[in-house]
Amino acid sequence: MPTPTDRVHEAYRRIAAADRPEVWVTLRPERDVALEAEAVEERLAAGEDLPLAGVLVAVKDNIDVAGLPTTAACEEYAYTPERSATAVRRLAAAGALVLGKTNLDQFATGLVGTRSPYGAVRHAHRPERISGGSSSGSAVAVALGIADAALGTDTAGSGRVPAALHGIVGLKPSVGLVPATGVVPAARPYDCVTVFGPDLASATAVLKVMTGPDPEDPYSRTWPADTRLAPRGAGRVAVPTSDGLAVLSAAERASFRAAADRLRETGAEIGEVDVAPLLEAARLLYDGALVAERYAAVGDFLEGEPASADPTVSGIILAAADLAAPALAADQQRLVAYRSAARELLAGFDALMLPTTVGHPTLEEVAADPVGVNSRMGTYTNFVNLLDLSAVAVPVGEADGHDFGVTLVGRAFEDQVALDLAAALTGLPAGEVYPEPGVELAVFGAHLRGQPLNHQLTDLGARFVREAQTSTDYRMYALATTPPKPGLQRVDEGGAAIRCEVWRVSPAGLGAFLAALPAPMALGSVTLADGRSVVGFGCEAAAVAGAEDITGHGGWLAYLASREARQALDVS
Repeated sequence: MPTPTDRVHEAYRRIAAADRPEVWVTLRPERDVALEAEAVEERLAAGEDLPLAGVLVAVKDNIDVAGLPTTAACEEYAYTPERSATAVRRLAAAGALVLGKTNLDQFATGLVGTRSPYGAVRHAHRPERISGGSSSGSAVAVALGIADAALGTDTAGSGRVPAALHGIVGLKPSVGLVPATGVVPAARPYDCVTVFGPDLASATAVLKVMTGPDPEDPYSRTWPADTRLAPRGAGRVAVPTSDGLAVLSAAERASFRAAADRLRETGAEIGEVDVAPLLEAARLLYDGALVAERYAAVGDFLEGEPASADPTVSGIILAAADLAAPALAADQQRLVAYRSAARELLAGFDALMLPTTVGHPTLEEVAADPVGVNSRMGTYTNFVNLLDLSAVAVPVGEADGHDFGVTLVGRAFEDQVALDLAAALTGLPAGEVYPEPGVELAVFGAHLRGQPLNHQLTDLGARFVREAQTSTDYRMYALATTPPKPGLQRVDEGGAAIRCEVWRVSPAGLGAFLAALPAPMALGSVTLADGRSVVGFGCEAAAVAGAEDITGHGGWLAYLASREARQALDVS
């Protein structure tokens, strides 16, 4: 198995073979990264737990890496930070290795990847076409197999559009889950640090390490106590009506509908919705007064007319200088109304599936119409951060000879729901559970999968974890309840192992569950066969008086099967 040092040297061989200098603004010397790899190997040998040991990461050049210039693709803007961004420091602590800083649309303003004095970033495999932006170099570094993962940023779709154009995964978490400390702002209230990866599991592993509040970032947020950990069953997914897909080509519409059909085949319910309010909200980001956020970020700098400023980027940002405060207030009020409309649209659904972007233009097409093409690329992405939504972009095939992808869009903090649905759609494992909150709950009877009360768990967003057994300290009884339930009792002797399911539920969900729990049922500590203790179902001691002892069946489902077999014999 290759060591982290071996993998570093292989990455630099691929960099040389690819010969794509426009991908990088600053590429670190191979020896420096190799020395860090050796240090990771020493940490592993010392027994340190490093979940990202040797993972090679490329970092978009609007995210600080200590000792490397941060340019945001503008030479005059450059500064060299003494400390890395919070997200980068967390990756390094987990054993990840930074290869260098990647090119981008200047000041993260654009979805095309061509607005940079360091060169237009060409598509990894179709060099006559754009890479997508603004996180262009990061996406190409992953698509070329150089980096295991790459960091981007996403305000209008920059962590999703390049993923779609390259057939890779792009994860855009809920706003604030990954701190933006050490990130050059674009439109600060809506900026997200994102991850590109070749698959869901590897990208999620990187995202998980970076996630968590940071007191230095006033916009950072943590998981709420009622975080949903899974879709309801196989999920209920909204898709646009035909009118909402009209901007796509015939081949793109066919690919999108094929993806919806595949999701339906997994058991998900599909329902059509009118996405017009979302597409209207998207226009606020650039065509409304909210673009003042971009002027607040770098407008004063661009007023100095730096020589390397991209004219399209400068034109967009400097045009916001004359916006009046009442116009911004009015658009912020419109945004609140659009957020309410989005909540209504998603009511009853686990997520909304959309095309990630529209078409795959050539470099010439962008040069001929830089603003128009860019606007079209953001049709289905620009509104997501404005409306405080999460998103997972995944590849689903081809259309018109180019990669085609869709995005599962979820409510804020329902990132795991979108990840699960994306995994079901693509057949890719979702990897570790992303959210941190959750309590493991052992269920034994009517709440098992397929049983009449299982919906009480899934309605709370609980997540099935595994099948398990208790330690040999329990007896089980059939209680005379409606619907029938087992009662679990801990005993000092004469016990047996009882089969169960372990679910993970949010803290608030567990509280709601407990509040609605009818007598004689109770929740308490249950010891599993591996020695771990989890919250589990039991019952009041008085409830088992006269009840049938079903311990010998080893579990509720085996007891039910035995009872049905007896009833069948009685009938015959």
